[in-house]
Parts: sequence; C-alpha cells; structure tokens
Amino acid sequence: MAEYIDESGGIESTTVGVFRTAATVKGGRRFSFSSLVVVGDRHGRVGAGYGKANQVPPAIEKAQKNARRAMQSYPMQGRTIPHAVEGRFGAARVRLIPASPGTGVIAGASVRAVLEMMGIQDCLTKSLGSNNSKNVVKAVMDGLSQLRSKEDVQALRGVDIGTTLVENMVSVGAVVAVAEDANEEDASA
Repeated sequence: MAEYIDESGGIESTTVGVFRTAATVKGGRRFSFSSLVVVGDRHGRVGAGYGKANQVPPAIEKAQKNARRAMQSYPMQGRTIPHAVEGRFGAARVRLIPASPGTGVIAGASVRAVLEMMGIQDCLTKSLGSNNSKNVVKAVMDGLSQLRSKEDVQALRGVDIGTTLVENMVSVGAVVAVAEDANEEDASA
C-alpha cells in the first residue's frame, strides 16, 4: 500500500519487503531488520532504497531516505514505456514490454511496485532467473535506465523516426476509449 512521504512534492512510498536476520550471541539471538522501499511521484520519477536497523520503522525510514536520494526521471509514452527493454542484475532478468491502453500492469509484486510508483499503468513484464526481490527491483531499475524517448533517439541519430508502434497503440487506445465513453453516455441517456 502506497503512503505519501512528501505531500507538497507528491512523493509516495511503498515497502517491497522487510527482511529479518538473526545473530546468535551469548544471551540468545539478536535480531536485525532491513527493508526495501520504492518511492516515486507517479509522473516518471522513481527510486529504490535499502535500509537496515534494529527495529522495523527505522529501517523503513532509512530505506525511504536512501530511495529519495536515488530518484531519477525516466521517459514514458503516455501511460506505458516507449519501447521494450530487458534489465539485468545478478541472476535476475526482467523484460518490460509496452502495452496498449487498458491492459494494466501485468507483473509480480516487486516489479509492480516500481512501475506503479513511476506512473506506468499499462505494461507487460516477465521476470526470468532469480526471484530475489532485491535483485528483481534492481533489474527493473536497470531496464528503466535503458529507456530512450523518441526525441532522444532522433537527436542522437539525426534522422526522423516517424510514428512508432507504441505511439500507434496509444493513439488507437485513446480512440477506442473515447468511443466507449460515447457508447456509455448513449446507454445511460
């Protein structure tokens, strides 16, 4: 569940996981907690952070602070990503594929947390290899860092690309959504 950290900036945070470790000492076990948190503004900026402490709330606060420092802006194409990418970290691989409007985010918990905090509402994903949530989140962040907007690619190559497949999907989805809204209004009248 997302919670607001900074009301003025609109920055939200979601905790991906809380992990407990135990050190055996003379008097028994001493527990330590770590947490993985993703923060974002749902407008293309997202960051992930990791924090450790002796209790859960301080670990989450440290992770939020770390994630806010690591926030970066990534390109979006409407409510999806501009093109397909594959991010890697360790043995974890995550494939992110743009989807037409209305598809939703088809992803597991770790990948979904990052994409929702970024503001992506339509995306297909496939997680391959390791399912360790820490590595999966880092793999998603690696994939997002590979994203390039159409304008960036045109500037780098010095050519006009024209309309992309993702742009066509978004425009067709917008037309269909307008037609559905008109049909609903006719039915209610």
